[in-house]
Amino acid sequence: MKRIPAEEFRARADRLRALMREKGLQACLIYGDEYRKENLRYMSNYWPLFERGAVLVPLVGEPIVIAAPEGELMCREMTAWPDVRLLPQFTCVTVPDEIEYPQANYTSMKAILTEIHAANPLHAIGIAGIDAMSAPLLASIEGSADGVEWIDAGDLLYRLRMTKTEHEIACLKEAARIADEGYKAMILNVRPGMTELELSAYAYMACTKAGAEFVPFVVMTSGERVNTIIGRPTRKVIQDGDMIMTAIAVQYEGYVATVGFPFVAGRMSEEQKAFISLLVEAEDVALSRLAPGNDMAVLVSAVKSYFADKGVTAYDLYPPLHGCGLAEAESPYPDENSQSRFEVGMTVNTDISLFGHPHGSNRVEESLVVTENGYESMSPLVRQLSRTWKERGVVALAPEDGGMA
Repeated sequence: MKRIPAEEFRARADRLRALMREKGLQACLIYGDEYRKENLRYMSNYWPLFERGAVLVPLVGEPIVIAAPEGELMCREMTAWPDVRLLPQFTCVTVPDEIEYPQANYTSMKAILTEIHAANPLHAIGIAGIDAMSAPLLASIEGSADGVEWIDAGDLLYRLRMTKTEHEIACLKEAARIADEGYKAMILNVRPGMTELELSAYAYMACTKAGAEFVPFVVMTSGERVNTIIGRPTRKVIQDGDMIMTAIAVQYEGYVATVGFPFVAGRMSEEQKAFISLLVEAEDVALSRLAPGNDMAVLVSAVKSYFADKGVTAYDLYPPLHGCGLAEAESPYPDENSQSRFEVGMTVNTDISLFGHPHGSNRVEESLVVTENGYESMSPLVRQLSRTWKERGVVALAPEDGGMA
């Protein structure tokens, strides 16, 4: 089973401590919950359900994981660190009520910080996840220690997460493999007369069966609804000739890969074929600029120039590439003014898209890793679909997958 080993979490904590020293921090609190889990999972592997969570990494001593009573056992099952403490402020994130847990063994943030202070006096503490934290919780945390400066340290986690290790890449590849299975199921089973919800159900079932930890979304629109950039599947009935705009995000051991490629239910028009070719060719333009040392802005500009040459700039709504990892979309998210360059070990998604075009709206999404020689696709399916489209103008699966759609 592909997963992040315990020693990698220890290495992450050590790398964070090095950044903390640079910033003059004696501890760093990494917050997360069910909805904004990325940083917390990166540093502890804990992903709360309903509740809040955090991991406090001191400059001296072992990390302390903070959880709430209902999820304590799940936290202990998942977390990379053995020291788990319960705080009442970390109970259910969706309700204002104070929930009673009479058997909970609570501590307080003040007690935890007093303990850490004894080993290494605290003057400045970083917080990663302020943007995801409620104001009352932040006020409670900041009020738990006198004479301490609290500093937004979110940039430290983004720096740590920017390039991936071999274990992270392995998890992303597994997520992409599973997403491919879900996408194949939709291509093989799409037919006029079914609803968008019915079609998306094939993806959810195939991905879960193939080992998905979670399916963050199946974007699904058809016909005129394809103009909806990130629409959810509805009860709309798919008609013969409807273009399908869909993308699947699959989470495996916390890591999320996405796959998306246009297809049509029933008969495809010549105009739809021409539109899909625009997206496939634009992705080729992007991939030709994806290599270590290359400027990210050059890739973005190349795609935009291609769209301008084809007269479709009015339908080009956002940058054609973003990072992927513990979030479906994470840094880098470059535009034409970006100063960053691609580095070996970065993982990114192409998101080549046009919306509002007279002959359709759609995107090509593919998860990739930057390698010493350029890039490697983590989605064999998208490579196959792109190749058969350029060769024969069809969305074709391998014979063992059931042939052609």
